Amino acid sequence: MGHDDNRTVPGDTEAHRYVIIGAGPAGLQLSYYLQQAGCDYLTVERAPAPAEFFRHFPRHRRLISLNKQYTVSTDPEIRLRWDWNSLLHEPADLPFGKYSSEYFPHADDMVRYLGDFQRHHQLAVRFDTDVQRIERDDDGFLVHTDGPTLRARCLIVATGWGRPHIPDIPGIEHAVGYEDMDTNPAAYTGKRVLVLGKGNSAFETASAILGHAAMVHLASPRPIRLAWNTKHPGDVRGHHGAVLDSYQFKTLHAVLDCVVDEIRPVGDRYRVHLTYTHADGETAVMDYESVLRCTGFAMDTSIFAPDCRPETVPSGRMPTTGSDWQSSIDGLYFAGTLAQARDFKHASSAFIDGFRYNLRTLTALLRERYDGVPLPFDVVARDADTLTTLVLDRLNWSSALWTQFEYLCDALVVDDTTGQVRHYIDLPEDHIRDRFHDQPHYYTLGLRWGRDDYRDVFAVERHPQPDRAAESAFIHPVVRRYHGDTLVDELHLLEDLLAEWRRPDRHVAPLRAWLERELPLRR
Repeated sequence: MGHDDNRTVPGDTEAHRYVIIGAGPAGLQLSYYLQQAGCDYLTVERAPAPAEFFRHFPRHRRLISLNKQYTVSTDPEIRLRWDWNSLLHEPADLPFGKYSSEYFPHADDMVRYLGDFQRHHQLAVRFDTDVQRIERDDDGFLVHTDGPTLRARCLIVATGWGRPHIPDIPGIEHAVGYEDMDTNPAAYTGKRVLVLGKGNSAFETASAILGHAAMVHLASPRPIRLAWNTKHPGDVRGHHGAVLDSYQFKTLHAVLDCVVDEIRPVGDRYRVHLTYTHADGETAVMDYESVLRCTGFAMDTSIFAPDCRPETVPSGRMPTTGSDWQSSIDGLYFAGTLAQARDFKHASSAFIDGFRYNLRTLTALLRERYDGVPLPFDVVARDADTLTTLVLDRLNWSSALWTQFEYLCDALVVDDTTGQVRHYIDLPEDHIRDRFHDQPHYYTLGLRWGRDDYRDVFAVERHPQPDRAAESAFIHPVVRRYHGDTLVDELHLLEDLLAEWRRPDRHVAPLRAWLERELPLRR
């Protein structure tokens, strides 16, 4: 670790260029990148060891992040597409696969893995350090802890969720929170149970008690979002299908679209008043022996002084961020699951397999701003053959572009004066537009899902002709050309079952012809 700014100043204040709050997977991944770059940083964690969140959650101890150990590829980069748990490091001598071979691994394996990752790389993490208040300083921030006060030029919050999200329902105090509920299925034997929420924590809870409870109802105002429809890994996953089967097969277990108007204790049960959202205002009154709150989590903003409290999204659950993951407060950044507002419910920024790439890019952006290190790029020839090879090589190989589809892209910026093309990798597409908004000729290349106008995701009518590639339903390459902020043109390349976009007729020739048309017009 570098020590340019590491010094103690009067008043028992310790200064660092970068201070990271939180030693979960995001804090550790960012610590690794900053350490590899020789930056002056310190990470603080209130718990005595990493991965405090995973010591308690998920409550039934099975992760929803895939751990696919067996693939047809031997290329470590490509294998990362299906390894959703490993942090990035070189050499990759500590993969998560050493800790579990289960497809849905146990949360305790994540705890062991993150602890070993921190020790293996000797990351500068100060444990048992509770951050009590954050204030603005003349040139950064003061982070008040139960030990020394830390002065940070740049502050990155990687704490993850800090508190449960509690909906505004009269009587919600009678519901037992996901964080406190009894996870022994026998505790619900023969009971009528209402689960508030229809996300993965709600379905995890319902799945665990399905064979014991007399009746399980899952309730929220909006319809269920199934991951196989939305293609977002944070929506309800297919392995919870038994709950849906039970609903459709008339077992009295049910998934309700409704507003819960009131929860009222009556004797040894709870009387719940609700209004259905798709039934012409129909109301109902239901009795339950147990009400469980599984409505997710939110960011804890209580540690921020008023002068540095970041703006949040309308729900208040997470901060707003710019295209560089900076909050509304200059110099205050967010990392990990809190930094998902820009691609909420689209890419994988809420999960390790997504934010590990975001943090690699964030490190480059931080070093550019605070250490004066220019954002790296390669210079390539302005030639259709050269660029065709480059584009297809990147799209066929990069795990970042695969995992962070529709979010991270490469940029090709054409210099009309020199005739060269600058190639930048793994940037958020909105950051590319922000950075190059004054450039008359640049491209983004990335992967996108196709149309979603089909009724059945397992019965899609396909049209595998190159000139109809824009109608592809599966993930496929898309190259876009911009003039400043304006999207001028785009090219879709046909989907492929094995995600190999190299066929001469379907991929190489259409891309080369498109580039050949685009490039000469702007010389």
